Order: sequence, then C-alpha cells, then structure tokens
Amino acid sequence: MNVFPQLRKLEEKYAAEFVVVGVHSAKFAAEKDLESVRRAALRYEIEHPVVNDKDFAIWQQYGARAWPTLMFIDPEGKVIGKHEGELDAAMFDGLFAKMIAEFDEHGVMDRDHTIPLSLEKDKERRRTLSFPGKVLADGASDRLFIADSNHNRIVVTTLRGDAVCVIGDGERGLRDGGFGEARFYDPQGMALSGDFLYVADTKNHALRRVDLANQSVKTIAGTGEQARMFHRGGNARFVALNSPWDLALQGDALYIAMAGFHQIWAYNLNTQEARPYAGNGRERIMDGPLAGAELAQPSGIVSDGVKLYFTDSETSAVRSADLNGKGRVDTIVGLHLFEFGDVDGVGDQVRLQHPIGIELHDGVLYVADTYNNKIKRVHPATRGAAAYLGMGPPGHEDGAGAFAQFYEPAGLSAARGKLYIADTNNHAIRVASMDTGEVSTLELRGV
Repeated sequence: MNVFPQLRKLEEKYAAEFVVVGVHSAKFAAEKDLESVRRAALRYEIEHPVVNDKDFAIWQQYGARAWPTLMFIDPEGKVIGKHEGELDAAMFDGLFAKMIAEFDEHGVMDRDHTIPLSLEKDKERRRTLSFPGKVLADGASDRLFIADSNHNRIVVTTLRGDAVCVIGDGERGLRDGGFGEARFYDPQGMALSGDFLYVADTKNHALRRVDLANQSVKTIAGTGEQARMFHRGGNARFVALNSPWDLALQGDALYIAMAGFHQIWAYNLNTQEARPYAGNGRERIMDGPLAGAELAQPSGIVSDGVKLYFTDSETSAVRSADLNGKGRVDTIVGLHLFEFGDVDGVGDQVRLQHPIGIELHDGVLYVADTYNNKIKRVHPATRGAAAYLGMGPPGHEDGAGAFAQFYEPAGLSAARGKLYIADTNNHAIRVASMDTGEVSTLELRGV
C-alpha cells in the first residue's frame, strides 16, 4: 500500500539508471480483474509498467513470500538481491548509488538502452471527482463533505449537491493555510465537530483540522513522513503516523483507523497527544484486551458512544472495541487473513471481501463490502449480515437497491433518511433512500 511513493522518489533520482516493473500478484479475487488493476494503478498514480500476475506465475518463479517483495536484477539480467516488506527509500538510496558505481566500473551500465517494449501510459481523464474515498453527511447543517481523494482536496456541497466550497488547491502536498492555498495528499476519512472538520490526510500520514468558519487548514498530528516503527505516541505534532484512513469523534477523543500500523489510535483534543488505543501492531485477527488484540488494516470506523465499530479490511472483518479503556476487541464477522468471499448469514458463516466503509444507523451497521461491490447490513447483537444494496458485478446502475451496481464503494454516511456512498471507482457519490432502498447518483452542481 505504501511502497509506491517511496519507489517514486528513487525512480525520479535514478531515472537514467534503473527501471521499475510492478508485478501485481493478487490476494483477493476481485484484485485479479484486469480493469480493477488498471483503475488501482490510476488511483495510486503508478507510472511504471504493471504486470497482472493473476495466477501467481511470476510470484512462484521468483520465490516471493510477502507483499510487497522487491527483486533486484542487474544490467545483465541476474537476480542480485531481494527485499521483503515496505521500502525505506533512505536505506536503499546509498545502496543503489553503490551498485550503479560498480556497474559503471565494470562497463555493464548502458544508459542509452531502450527497453524492447511498446507501452502507452494510461492516464485518468478529467472528472468532477477522482476516486472519492470517503464521504461525511451532516443533516443539521445541510452539508456533504466529500474526500475527493485523487484531486487532493475536500469538496463541500449541500446534501442536494449544490457547491458550497472547495478546501485545498488540488495539488499534492502538505501545506497549511487558507482554503485556496492548503494542500492535502489523498485525504480519506473525516469527522465534524461544530465548525471544525477533522481530516485523515492519508498519504501525508497526518491529521488536519479545517476551520470552516475562518476557512483555514492546520496540521494537528503527524510529521508528514511515514512512520517506520511502532511507538507509544506523545505530542501529536512530533509523532510519525502511518496511513490514517478514517476518523470517529467521541467526546474529546478523535479515534483513528490507523491502517498502516494495524491499530486504532486516539487523539486527545485537549492535550493534543496521540497514542495507540487498540491493537498491538501485528497484522492478523485476534480478539482480546485492547492492547493485546491484533488487527489488520482498519480502514473505517464509527461509534455508538459505548463501542467503536471498525472494518478490518485485510481480514475482511467487522469488529468492535470498547470505549472503556479497560475493555476489549471482539469480532462480529470475519475469520482470518485469507478467508473471504460473498456469503450472507450469521457469525462465522459470513464472508465479506475487503470491506472499507462503515456507518451506524438505528443500531444497524452499514458496511461498504468494497471488493464485492455491495453495501451490507450487519447487526452487532446477532452477528447477522445480509446484502442491502448492489448486484455484485462492478458497474454504474441506479434504481432498486438489489439491482443497483457499484464499483468498489469505500465510504458511507447517513443523514436525513438517506445513505450517501462514495462510489470510488465510479468517481461518483451515490444516494440510497433508507426507506425504499432506491439508489440514485448525486448530481454535483457548481463544483
């Protein structure tokens, strides 16, 4: 998930010396689809060639065992190294410089060589929204906040879709200031408290606070650099974070689905400190006391004032964490890292596929079952889960809920009897009546 920005830095520095070829060996069934791979490459702004290794042929040839795995191949085509896990650009910078010097010394480096491939870079066309990741609807103020993620901005409209304002200049970066000059990098989840909008600025590994009254943006947590190790937290402005993906505000605490750490964190609005709240950082599914439980890429979070409910995307699970600091983490549905599918039922019968978004309404959890292209309803007390909206195959079709089509929906928010859906790969906001299930596409006017 986080290797691409690091690779990009090295690609830019050593553009004449080495070439990156991405090999996509899918874990989830939905990730094997070529069109889904193409859209993922566009979403993550990957500029190097990507091979869809859907049958794991290349994975097996090179003896890969982990995501990601980097293989280093010299100018003569020999494998000379292997690295498993996230890439630390600083660590490899010196190594690359040394290897390049050695290849030059032996006369095997050919900077004028052209790769014998005819490739055309796929580019995303201009759209009103680009891969919107999350959405937040506020009925009291008649406002809809849209994380226009790949445009690196927050779009604010009325609940009917009329433009109110845009937060951020649209360029990738980490810059505080007025709405027209502030910069984000792939913003995702949001939480609202009065005139303050809190934003999980995912690829900046930061939390931002938007003052809606004064039209300004301020960084309140994170250094702007991705954390490379776990820590106990502290003064939030000096704590490196790791892919904060969603937010839930409860009292004076802002709870963070910290996907990169496989943990839930808490930011104290009074002390401005950020610390782990649930999860020990190991990537798997294990219930137990808050500090000892194990999570896997939590990406959506919501609260009823007693518990936090969150989607644990890599285990295709929906889980809960007590707000009582002496409580525990429990699994509502989901089994383990490699158990997924599309099965309704109760408890251990249920199968989801990489769910991301979650909302709570009238005691029922609404879950964006992202890779199944559906919205599911999950009952925390009975552990029952059933399809609510969506046929399953990816597409863009309005109408009766059971026959509507989505394409990797990732964000949900309810207001005034409607469920607002960030339909990420359709670059759209969809709206479902919670009475009838009828689905429509929100027309954005003036954005």
